[in-house]
Amino acid sequence: MRKKILIQLALSSLCFGTDHTYDFAGKHFIASYLNCNQETISNVDRLIEAMDAAVFFSGATILKKSAHIFPPNGLTLVYLLSESHASLHTYPEFGSCFVDLFTCGEHCCAKFFDQAMRAYLEPKTTSSLFFFKK
Repeated sequence: MRKKILIQLALSSLCFGTDHTYDFAGKHFIASYLNCNQETISNVDRLIEAMDAAVFFSGATILKKSAHIFPPNGLTLVYLLSESHASLHTYPEFGSCFVDLFTCGEHCCAKFFDQAMRAYLEPKTTSSLFFFKK
């Protein structure tokens, strides 16, 4: 556990520097991952693990999560974060996955969230938007 915390701190300092003072800000990342690897997008258990890891690598803290499986392997996954929320919606029959990550404050990094999701899903096409309001 200590190693994970050290990795998280190192990653967050790469994205936002080492100053950890709180500055009020809202950041919203939205992404579409299309033509994903069919095996990875269809594996519900591994997809939940990948989303857990992506949220962790963003620097966010998971308070609760709720999942609903649309048989046979579609997934909606929602996270309540101490920083706000994250969600994932899959359409395996179309090889597509849509996510959003909204965080308050400065310490979370959507870049690392996106990198983790891309690494797992292996999409051929992506589209993303990042909104920042300070």
